[in-house]
Amino acid sequence: MKNTILTFAVIVMTNLSLCAQVLFVLSAADTLELNKGEKLRQTGVFLNEFYLAYNSVLKAGYTVAIATPNGTVATIDQESMDDSYWQNNLTLKKEALAFIKHNQVFNHPLSLEEALKNKNNYIGLVIPGGQGLMVDLHNNLHIPLLLSHFAETKKPTGLICHAPSLILTIPKESNPYVGFNVNSVSPLEEFVIEKFIMKGKPQNRKIAKRLKKMGLNYKQKLPKANYAVKDRNLVTSQNPFSSERFNMLYMEALEEYQTKN
Repeated sequence: MKNTILTFAVIVMTNLSLCAQVLFVLSAADTLELNKGEKLRQTGVFLNEFYLAYNSVLKAGYTVAIATPNGTVATIDQESMDDSYWQNNLTLKKEALAFIKHNQVFNHPLSLEEALKNKNNYIGLVIPGGQGLMVDLHNNLHIPLLLSHFAETKKPTGLICHAPSLILTIPKESNPYVGFNVNSVSPLEEFVIEKFIMKGKPQNRKIAKRLKKMGLNYKQKLPKANYAVKDRNLVTSQNPFSSERFNMLYMEALEEYQTKN
C-alpha cells in the first residue's frame, strides 16, 4: 500500500513538472561602458550561469520560456567561453555552444512585455548573471514588475551572481525582499573583475553594499566559492562557480512551491 501511494505521488509530481514552465530572463546588451565611458568592453550573459541552470531545470522535467528586452536574442559574454569557468563541465560547454547556435527558444525569445503579460503561466523565474544585465535589465521598467509579481505570489525566484542587483530596481518602501538573506557577487570578486579582467569600472557596482543599504541581509563566502543562499522563495548565488549549489537550492524551492500549490 505504501509503495502504491509513493508511486502515485511521484507520478503526480512528474506530471506537475511537465506542465510547469520556468521563465528565464536574459540580457541582450553587448557593450559595457567603463571608466565613465572612456572604455568600451564586450559584455552579455555569462554562458555557464545560464546554461547550467537551464539544463538543471530541463532535466527536472520543467519547460522553459526565455525573454529579453524587446525580444532581441541574448548576447553571450565572451569571457564566459573560457574553460576555467566550466571546470569539469567541458562537455556541457560544448552542448551550451551548440544550444545558443541552434535552439529555437533561445534564438526567438519573448519580449519582457510579453513575459509580463504571461506572468501567471510561469511557476518560477531565473535571471543568470553577467555584466550585460547591469546595462539593460537594470534600466528596464518590466524588471521590478516581474520581480514583484514573483515575490507576491511566492514563486521560486533565482538570481545569479550580478542578478541580485536587480532587487535594487524596486523602491525600498515597496520592496518585498527587504529583510531577506541574500547573496551576490562579492566585493572582493567585483574588485578582481574590475582590476584584472575588465581593467575598468562600470557605472553600476558595489552590489553588496547597496543590497545592505536596501535592508537585505547580505551573506558571502570566499571568491570562487560554490555558494548560494535560499530564503523562502528567493535563491541567490555568488559567482560562475556556484552553479551546483544554486541548482540544488532552486530545485528545492520549485518542489516546495509545487507541494504547497
